[in-house]
Amino acid sequence: MSDRPLLSRLDLNLLVALDALLTERSVTRAAERLHLSQPALSASLARLRTHFNDPILARRGNTYELTPFALHLADHTTAALEAARRVFESQATWSPEESTREFAIYGSDYGFVTVGNVVSRLAEERAPGVRFRFMLHNPAIVDDAAARLRSVDGIIIPHGPLSELPYADLWHDDWVAIVADSNDAVGDVLTREQLGELPWAMTYQSRSAFTSAARQVQQLGIEPRIEVVVESFLSMTHFIVGTSRVAIIQAAIAPLALRAGGVRVVGLPFDPTPLTNALWWHPVHGRDPEHAWMRDLFVEAGRIVDAGAHVHAQAGT
Repeated sequence: MSDRPLLSRLDLNLLVALDALLTERSVTRAAERLHLSQPALSASLARLRTHFNDPILARRGNTYELTPFALHLADHTTAALEAARRVFESQATWSPEESTREFAIYGSDYGFVTVGNVVSRLAEERAPGVRFRFMLHNPAIVDDAAARLRSVDGIIIPHGPLSELPYADLWHDDWVAIVADSNDAVGDVLTREQLGELPWAMTYQSRSAFTSAARQVQQLGIEPRIEVVVESFLSMTHFIVGTSRVAIIQAAIAPLALRAGGVRVVGLPFDPTPLTNALWWHPVHGRDPEHAWMRDLFVEAGRIVDAGAHVHAQAGT
């Protein structure tokens, strides 16, 4: 009840103005972005300064900088504006054939070229006005997933890094190793000694971001000699060609690596734990019928990716 008087004095236009000011860090550029006159946006800035008791923008020579308080507001403002947009885009009755909604999904390039690609094709057939925005995640986003997922529709990531959030399992995958075609020291299967001796190209190698296969290597008592860390699975091939490095990638994208050329797939000297890839979302989206439609689309796409993975496995690719 105590929040009502405060909210009644504000309007959504102030939130839009605040987001533009925090993004552009200039009254002039923010006004141009919102197609407003500079005096109109200056008036909004004055109201925001009074409300927060903070300058928001502080002059530094010939430019403006965000105050420490404004920097603190930046993430909250983006999330609040996105939540407000979703509220007013909601419809009592919804038809995917007529929808123009955009779904925002975090994930890795691996997730996008597998299940994301299939989802986009299914949506094109059934809901031509719907748009998907696939955005690359990073360790900071994964660490803050519970908060980040309030303002986006989901994140594609295997089981392990996340917990206590709703999810739907999509498809399963295995791990394989790749080495350069020119690396004659490695046979069809890497040895444990080679895992420790050869240099590595790794993905997402940090205390909070890692692959399960890389963690298994360490659990075997082997500390990989890491030469390069790349936050991309599809780029890994370029860091292997013409080197003595080894890398581990998902079996589903091994055909793409082979197609790029210069590498070959080899076996690992241990049984890597299979991946179970899932779509995760915030509970706030649970009863949204549009979101439920999107989740069902991802589950269907996951089954298609799973079926394709089995075909590749039987073909030995």
